[in-house]
Amino acid sequence: MSHYHTGSRPVWTAGLIVGNLIGAGILALPVSLGICGMVPSLILMILYGALMLYSAEVLSREAVERKRASFDLPSLYSTYLGRWARWAAVITNGIILYGLLTAYISGASQIIADLTGANGIKSLIVPVVAIILSLLAIMDFSAINKYNALLVGTLICAFGALLFLSFPAIHFSRLQESHWRYATLAIPLIVTACHFHNIIPLLCRNLDWDLRAMRKAVILGMAIAFAMNLLWTLCGIGTLPRHGDNSLVLAYLSNLPATVPMGNILNSKIFVVIAVYFSLAAIATSFIANGIGLMNFLSDMLTSERRGPGLSQKQKNFIRAAAFVPPAVIALIKPEIFIKALDVAGGVGIVTLFGILPCLIAIFRKNNSSLFRTAGIFFLCLALIALITASYNLWQGKPELSPECSTSHGNKTFIMKGSVKQ
Repeated sequence: MSHYHTGSRPVWTAGLIVGNLIGAGILALPVSLGICGMVPSLILMILYGALMLYSAEVLSREAVERKRASFDLPSLYSTYLGRWARWAAVITNGIILYGLLTAYISGASQIIADLTGANGIKSLIVPVVAIILSLLAIMDFSAINKYNALLVGTLICAFGALLFLSFPAIHFSRLQESHWRYATLAIPLIVTACHFHNIIPLLCRNLDWDLRAMRKAVILGMAIAFAMNLLWTLCGIGTLPRHGDNSLVLAYLSNLPATVPMGNILNSKIFVVIAVYFSLAAIATSFIANGIGLMNFLSDMLTSERRGPGLSQKQKNFIRAAAFVPPAVIALIKPEIFIKALDVAGGVGIVTLFGILPCLIAIFRKNNSSLFRTAGIFFLCLALIALITASYNLWQGKPELSPECSTSHGNKTFIMKGSVKQ
């Protein structure tokens, strides 16, 4: 989009990537990954992290080659796969972006309502949260870099504090458990935690179409986020027992982030306060990145015929309203949509749009090296496995974790807020 400034260094671009990668996905990672255990989680994080890194390289090459401010995914997929792929990308990308923004608004509103005890007036909290997050996302790019760097910096400090407080409670014997039959449950959130690809064209433009600088930013951003996700997952699995009160299985069945049972086990108000800030900061940075991506996506749709040098102010205002009003309305109507939106967006939408389709482009493009195309075949297989298993899990609904769940938890009835009834 033409109103964004350019010339930021790779490190600032990496900061925006980190802000997106440590968004809402990290809040649920320890629970979803903890169900299958630390060793399977590590292997899956490496494999599907590599898949998302590969697809980022594919999309970065295409963006740099075109050097178009309005370049976006529908036009790219249409070029290689035909007109049907354009409309498939439009629908899928819209579902992903609107779903993620809705999840972020809903999640942040719920955190604030729970913290203040204001669940009764949540209908007033949602619009305020939506307005604040939207204003952050529509700033010019230099301002976004400035405030995003501040958010990411404080988020990393809060994250370090959470690790420091939870590390003494880790039982390293719990890290040795492996339950491979539940491994597919973790894939959607791993993919979601590695997703920033909507903003790749904008980031390339911000770096003056320098592919080498873009690679540095992507590798740096993804490496930092991977380390944070891994450490946080390790602390969650090591701190929480697998069964019983404040356990991994209980948190999973109750759709709770790891911070809730961890706060109960640590019995620390400081941990709870820092965890709340960490959650809100992660959501804010992720909303900024995806909000920019959605505006760029809508801009591409509005200027699909490549008419004129840029957008008028009226068009910009329309794009902003179209990007941020619908998620706010949906979050207001469906306040409990947070977890479900992440599962659908990651397991189906992100895997398809940023896993399968980029791999197909890499395979079909003849001037790619044979090694690069072979890697595309390998990662395409990984993406297809993720899509099939995620679709199956969504169709079947949340598993009962039988027989171990019924054996270990007996007649307990699971409810929200991490409590149980006998």
